[in-house]
Amino acid sequence: MVLELYLDLLSQPCRAIYIFAKKNGIPFQMRTVELRKGEHLSDAFAQVNPMKKVPAMKDDDFTLSESVAILLYLTHKFKVPDHWYPQDLQARARVDEYLAWQHTALRRSCLRALWHKVMFPVFLGEQVPSETLAATLAELDVNLRVLEDKFLQDKAFLVGSHISLADLVAVTELMHPVGGGCPVFEGHPKLAAWYHRVEAAVGKDLFHEAHEVILKVKDSPPANPVIKQKMMPGVLAMIQ
Repeated sequence: MVLELYLDLLSQPCRAIYIFAKKNGIPFQMRTVELRKGEHLSDAFAQVNPMKKVPAMKDDDFTLSESVAILLYLTHKFKVPDHWYPQDLQARARVDEYLAWQHTALRRSCLRALWHKVMFPVFLGEQVPSETLAATLAELDVNLRVLEDKFLQDKAFLVGSHISLADLVAVTELMHPVGGGCPVFEGHPKLAAWYHRVEAAVGKDLFHEAHEVILKVKDSPPANPVIKQKMMPGVLAMIQ
C-alpha cells in the first residue's frame, strides 16, 4: 500500500510534511482535506483521525496524527539524509528543543496573526478590534526575536550549517503571517537571510508550490454559513 497523507496546504504543518516528503523522494498519495469546506469535520475523515485535524497519515493499517510525530515517522522509515534529524546527540536535542518550543510560541503567534488579519474579516466576515490585532502582531514580533536571537543566532540554519526539521517547521509557520500580508522579515535581517537559505535548500519551485495556497489566502471566498457555524468553536479554541 502507498503511504497516504491527509493534507490541506492552507495548514502550516501540512506544508512542512508535504515539502519534506517531496524533497526526500518519499512516495505518497495525497488526500486533500479542504479545511475551508469543513471536510476535516466529516464523519469520513474522523475514521482517519478522530480528532478531526490535519495532517494525518495512513501507512497500510497504521494511522498517525500530529505533524511532528508524522515527520519523525517519515524520517525513521525512509532513512533520509542525516541533517534533517541528526544522529549527533546534541544536534538532535537542538532540533527537539525547537520543535518543543514552537507549538505554544511561534505557531500560536503565526496562526493568530493570519486569523486576526485575514481569516476572521475575509473568510468568516467577523471584524477584529484594532487593539486585538495590534496585540497579536506585538506577540508575533516577540517570538520572531526569540527565533532570531535564541535559535538562529549567527548560524546558517537553526541547528548549524545544514537545514533540519526545525528550519522546515519554522519557515512554514512564518509563511502564515506572510500570506496574511504581515511584513515578517522587516527589522529581522538575520531571519530574512535565513529564509532565503531555507528556500534555496528546499528548492524554489517546491517551496512556491507548497505555499501557493497560503499566498492567495486573502482571496478566500466567504465561508458557507453552515460551515462557519460548525467551524467557529474549533477556530476559537485553536487561536486562544
